[in-house]
Amino acid sequence: MTYRGPKARLMRRFGEAFSYSPKYSRILEKRPYPPGQHGHKQRRPRLGDYGQRLFEKQKLRAIYNISEGQMRRYMKEAMRRPGRTGENLLQLLECRLDNVAYRLGFSPTIWGTRQLVNHGHIRVNGRKVDIPSFLVLPGDVISISEKMKNNPHIQAWVSMRPSALIPSYLSADRENLSGVLTRMPSREEIPVNVNESFIVEFYAK
Repeated sequence: MTYRGPKARLMRRFGEAFSYSPKYSRILEKRPYPPGQHGHKQRRPRLGDYGQRLFEKQKLRAIYNISEGQMRRYMKEAMRRPGRTGENLLQLLECRLDNVAYRLGFSPTIWGTRQLVNHGHIRVNGRKVDIPSFLVLPGDVISISEKMKNNPHIQAWVSMRPSALIPSYLSADRENLSGVLTRMPSREEIPVNVNESFIVEFYAK
C-alpha cells in the first residue's frame, strides 16, 4: 500500500523535502525534527546496519510513492538486467510515467502527477495512458491532454519550474506542455538522495 497520510509528516520523517512545492521546504525549515508529540525534543536516532538499509529503502518508496510489492518487483527486474543493480533500480523508477510527468513540471508533487495519470490527462505518443507505473522509453513523447492544456494550474506549474530543475535526459517543450525522454538517465542525473547500495543489500538478505 502507498502512503496516504500527511505529506509534510512523511518528509519530516526522512528529513528531506522531496517535492518541488516550496511549502514543504518551508515546513522543514520551521520544523527540522521528526514528527510526533515529542519530535522537537528528540535527536534523530543513530541507526544500526539493518536500520540504515531499512531507512534508505523506505525513503526511496516514499520518494516515488510506491508500495512494498511494487518495490520488490522493481528489484527483481533490476537484478535481471545487466549492469549495476542499484542504478538499474533507480532508472526503472525514474522512468515511471507519473515520475516523468512530475520531472517535466506537470505538477509540483509526485502525488499530483499520479492523479493526472489516473484521471486520463496524460498522453504518451498521443495516446491516453492511465497507468502511473507505465515505463516510459527513450523517444517517447509525454504530454498533457488537449482538454487540460488550458488548465491555469498546470500552465503555472510548468512555467514556474526552473529549467535547471528539469533533468538533462528530458527535453521539455513548455509552450506545448510536453516533453521527450531522450535517453535512459545515468545515476548522476537522477535527483534522488538515497544510498541505492544499501537498498540492494536490504533485499539481498
